[in-house]
Amino acid sequence: MSIFTSFLRSLLLTAVFSFIAPMFLVGGILVCLCVSGFIPGLQGLTEDIPSQILHFLATFGTGSPVNGLLVISLTFGFVGGLFDIYAYYRYQILRIDS
Repeated sequence: MSIFTSFLRSLLLTAVFSFIAPMFLVGGILVCLCVSGFIPGLQGLTEDIPSQILHFLATFGTGSPVNGLLVISLTFGFVGGLFDIYAYYRYQILRIDS
């Protein structure tokens, strides 16, 4: 039973961290661009890039950037979970073969 609970714990942690990573990445990029907008000479550049990022996210969210970020994060979480299942399966196969 401990192998199964360890597998579930690993799967849950992988899915949660894979879900949160794109949110932190996009949020960090947007915050850095907003902060760099206070530097003289970079205002034009830092106004265009966040709007393009929000348009990209709105494409996946049927018009809403927040929904787009949620869809991308859910996809990353699902793929991270699949990768963890695959890694666990490979570990079991290689452990049996050796």
